[in-house]
Amino acid sequence: MLAIFDLDGTLLDSLEDLADSSNHILGLHGYPPHPVEAYRYFVGDGIRKLVERTLPEEARRDEVIDVIYKEFLEYYAIHMMDKTQPYAGIVALLEGLQAKGVKLAVASNKAHEAMAPLMEVFFPTIRFTAVLGNKPGARPKPDPGIVLEIMRIAQEDAATTVYAGDSGVDMETAARAGLRKVGVLWGYRTKEELLAAGADWLLPRPELAAFCRILEEVRGER
Repeated sequence: MLAIFDLDGTLLDSLEDLADSSNHILGLHGYPPHPVEAYRYFVGDGIRKLVERTLPEEARRDEVIDVIYKEFLEYYAIHMMDKTQPYAGIVALLEGLQAKGVKLAVASNKAHEAMAPLMEVFFPTIRFTAVLGNKPGARPKPDPGIVLEIMRIAQEDAATTVYAGDSGVDMETAARAGLRKVGVLWGYRTKEELLAAGADWLLPRPELAAFCRILEEVRGER
């Protein structure tokens, strides 16, 4: 079995670092900041889309977005671990799944180069089969490309894979890859969004027993 997880809002609570970095760069260019809570709905579709959403409508031009995007990536690379932490119970969940022989992977719209440092710091005990972020020129989720690539690396198919995430984008990504969808309720988006996007299960907390029951259901459907 293979369990693929989203990163921001699913494994890591990174909202404050994303908000702080974005607001810092916006301020350098004279644009107004946003409250941290607003970033719950700015994130999820990749950094370029995050930048676009934070800019005033009249400033949403490619040449402006390009500059803010570049400066955000440079600043965030330095500050992405200032306040970020795994959600309570996440490390224990991953360690428990790993001990049961479940392959683990991460598929994120975060810049790919940011992924390895985060995994090394926050999940040193986890042997991920694959950790993929958004690479230059690649389509971000909900395009299923990185999920399908993870399945190829893991040598698993849709019948032996589940995808867990906190947003409608995650549920759409899983659907487009032909996967069963686990919506997590501790992240950035709402239960209603996850249900509307077709979540097959809702997980209130990162509990090993509950996740294993989901995997057993998937096994039973094979």
